Amino acid sequence: MKKLLTVSLLGLAVAAASSAQARDYDNVRIGVDVPYEPMEYRTAEGELTGFDIDLGNALCERIGVTCEWVEQEWDGIIPGLMSRNYDAIMSSMTINDERRQQVLFSDPYITMPSAWFAPSSLGISEANEETLAGKTIGVQRGTLQDNYVTDNFSSVADISRYSTADDMVLDMEAQRLDIVFLDFPIGQSTLLESEEAEYVVVGERISEPKEYFGDGFGIAFRQRDEALAEQFNEALAELQEDGTYDEIYARYFGEE
Repeated sequence: MKKLLTVSLLGLAVAAASSAQARDYDNVRIGVDVPYEPMEYRTAEGELTGFDIDLGNALCERIGVTCEWVEQEWDGIIPGLMSRNYDAIMSSMTINDERRQQVLFSDPYITMPSAWFAPSSLGISEANEETLAGKTIGVQRGTLQDNYVTDNFSSVADISRYSTADDMVLDMEAQRLDIVFLDFPIGQSTLLESEEAEYVVVGERISEPKEYFGDGFGIAFRQRDEALAEQFNEALAELQEDGTYDEIYARYFGEE
């Protein structure tokens, strides 16, 4: 009898786990790191907006669920997903092999290069070990840009790491940094369009090697939530097919 009871309880536990894994969502909580203009930021009125936000809301609408955005600093964003503080992450997260060990990614929804940004007065046209020697480089902590700069330039330059891109830009404007390495659209909106000083892109935009720069931005889920990820993949394909994706893209980046 005890053996039969154990088997029955085990069967119920497995069934409950399967049910939880495949459960339907009415409300999907999405973790996001703010501010990160033009991807995710708040307007002067305090409204949450940006490419990720608009696309995420459109995906949720297509799926038939409500999006609830949960703000979380970047260095804790994957732990927050694992702790069930939210159901997914949509915050300009690059798909790469290291993160695939922790999370399940959607199909890529956009690809963005990285770039070096500096005051025009720095007077360099290329970022390499020679031109960056002795310089102070700014990066956002825990990002692919942090990994790339640490591995390639920590032996010749000082690296300052920041919790947010905004804090990094403030130190750039205060001349506490010589140069920063960011996703190109972030540097474009925060530095190239700045009224505080004249900034330039140093060298070419960078999207290689793939071990750092990955396969584009994806939505991250817990690895067991395959059904939820597939719903987002199907909705993304539909938005790309019917022109909704292009409308949202043009809103923030202009026509392709």
